[in-house]
Amino acid sequence: MKSKETVLITGASGGIGKELAILFAKDGFNLVLVARSKENLMKVKNEIESFSDGSIQIYSKDLSKEDEIIALQNELSSNNIQIDYLVNNAGFGLFGEFVNTSLDEELNMIDLNIRTVTHLTKLFLKGMVERNKGGVMNIASTAAFQPGPLMSVYYATKAYVLSFSEALSNEMKGTNVKITAVCPGATETNFGNRASMNESKLFQSGVGNVKDVARIAYEGFNKGKTIVIPGTTNKVLANSVRFMPRKMVTSVVRYIQRRI
Repeated sequence: MKSKETVLITGASGGIGKELAILFAKDGFNLVLVARSKENLMKVKNEIESFSDGSIQIYSKDLSKEDEIIALQNELSSNNIQIDYLVNNAGFGLFGEFVNTSLDEELNMIDLNIRTVTHLTKLFLKGMVERNKGGVMNIASTAAFQPGPLMSVYYATKAYVLSFSEALSNEMKGTNVKITAVCPGATETNFGNRASMNESKLFQSGVGNVKDVARIAYEGFNKGKTIVIPGTTNKVLANSVRFMPRKMVTSVVRYIQRRI
């Protein structure tokens, strides 16, 4: 995809979002990068400007808040910025038994992981369809394929993202607009720190390289794949749960998520 089209990437201040921004920039895209931290966004912008002459706009927004999504939309409109591609990457998790975790954090997670994805897709997908070109990449997780004891709300939010993406992919048949759900496993980003999972068996057993995950996601998106699961082990695990009794699935998930 060599172009001067514009891609909006949420959660672009680090991790998978940052690496995807680099890949899009190398292919000639203009970038709209959104995250909470303006300082970290500036670092990403400066790094990309060292090799790219494309436009890079940064917006410091907390996208879990509806008014900030509306403010972003208004600012993009005022600056006459058309979004041709969308990457819904922003999100976070929370570790612990549901009876003990913070309701405020979980509601905030639902807002960011589900509501924001839905809202931004609603804002930009129609224009893509009208132009008959574009695409949405939603960062889900291997968590989307089964319930997740000790991270029950997070797993449920990612199940929504996967289901939503698959349904939209079907609705886009007959157009040149593609919808991709990327389902990485544990990856070397700040996710583990924020979710308090770095000491879990899952993260201690090894994490994926963030550059590799982003590259596989980007290549799969370019090919128009509906679901992209980076890593052979992740693919096996994601597909194996279909053949296991449901109670066994939750027992296995709880075992691999427990702290060592």
